[in-house]
Parts: sequence; C-alpha cells; structure tokens
Amino acid sequence: MGAKSLSPTSETGSNSSSLAPGFRFHPTDEELVIYYLKRKIFNKPFRIDAISVIDIYKFEPWDLPDRSRLKSRDLEWYFFSGLDKKYGNGWRTNRATEQGYWKTTGKDRAVKRGERLVGMKKTLVFHIGRAPTGERTNWVMHEYRLVDEELLNQAGIAQDAFVLCRVFRKSGPGPKNGEHYGAPLIEEEWDDNNVVFPKSEFDHDCTLDGFDEYVQAQQVWILFIF
Repeated sequence: MGAKSLSPTSETGSNSSSLAPGFRFHPTDEELVIYYLKRKIFNKPFRIDAISVIDIYKFEPWDLPDRSRLKSRDLEWYFFSGLDKKYGNGWRTNRATEQGYWKTTGKDRAVKRGERLVGMKKTLVFHIGRAPTGERTNWVMHEYRLVDEELLNQAGIAQDAFVLCRVFRKSGPGPKNGEHYGAPLIEEEWDDNNVVFPKSEFDHDCTLDGFDEYVQAQQVWILFIF
C-alpha cells in the first residue's frame, strides 16, 4: 500500500551524530502550544529551530519522517502546517492525501496552563482509501491549535495561521496507553570504550578515560540541542 518500512537501523540516526540513549525531543502539550506554536504564530525566533514547516496534508504519513528537521530514529515527528480549508467558511478542513485521509477520533481535548485555556488537541487516525470505507492504519496525529483567551482581542493575530502536528505510528491496533516512541536501543552502537562526539565546539574526542570531561561535554551538547 505504498507505506515505507521504518527500520530501527535507519540511517536517520547513528551513534556518531546522536545524544546518549534516553535524550530526545519530547515537549509536553503545554510546551508545544505555549512556546513552539505561539512563537511560530507571532513570527518570533526559536532558540533551537527544531520543527519543520510543511503542508502536512499533502504527504502520506510514511513519507513524513524524511521531512522532519530532527534526524533521529525516534518514532514520533513534529511539524508546523497551515490548514487547507475545504470550504470558505473555515469550518471544514481538507485532510485528504492522494492515498487516504486523516479521520478525527474522539473529542478535542483542552490544553491548559493552570486554569487558563491555551489550546486544543485533536486526535486523528490515517485511513487508506476514501471515506467512509477507508482502511484504518496505525498512524496517529495529534494536531494542536492555539486558543489563547488573552489573544482574542488582539488585532492582527490569526491563531489558526498554523497548527502544530505530532505524528507517530502505534505498534498495533487499539489503544496503546503508555507506549513509548523513542528510538529503539541498539546496544551494539554504544558497546565501545570510546565515546565520540560530533565535531562542533569540541575539537577532540572525549573518552571514558576522562570522565569529568565527558560529563561536561554531554551537558553542553544537550544545551546545544535543546
């Protein structure tokens, strides 16, 4: 059905360009809305530009990982996208691709900061074929939109200019509460006495023989990524 196989040994991440196991990009719902999506809508710069801007509903879900700005083997990907309104009144959004469509499941959930509503989170599942007889897949999307009550009266602020999408693929049908989508650990990649970092501000390799240097370098590299 045209779907790509995402192998744990994909070239999108290797130990020569990755952080140690366990470190990954995984913002909370509040962080996605309040920091990333809000700054995008306000056209403000990011400390780290980690999220690609694409027309997400023009692509099949299995083609999205290659378009992620962050290259890793994690099984979740983040994108900014505009919404293609199906009708001029703005109430319906076209979420059809060439091979299928994203179908809403369940009710939209509120994203709050304390007691204040700041956004909404919509869950969609990709179906191959055409509605209403499409075949359900394990590809899932969380679509976040900004709904900040404090911004309603500010002129020129289009809160629906962008949405932020988190895409992931479940391991099978049905609810998968608690399932993790981080990169599978390949122990052989880290079974080495030498720990080598990407060439950046470090102009030499850092080995376990100099553990203090290793810890300091790891902390700096984490700050650089996040």
